Amino acid sequence: MIAVELDHFHIVSESLAGLREPDEQAQASLAVLSERLERLKKAGGAFSSVAFSPYVEKLESRASTIGTG
Repeated sequence: MIAVELDHFHIVSESLAGLREPDEQAQASLAVLSERLERLKKAGGAFSSVAFSPYVEKLESRASTIGTG
């Protein structure tokens, strides 16, 4: 399970670094990480204000454009 978690992280990291295109795999990884972020926020407390960086948000919007385009 940890290896799968790291795969999503690496895919998004490589996309942010420009080492790979924000393709469908990156979009899927962003979706998984977004879901996990939402669950973390629901835990409340200090976690309620956790958010993706503006770079990830920009990548997310680019990936969704590719996925629908």
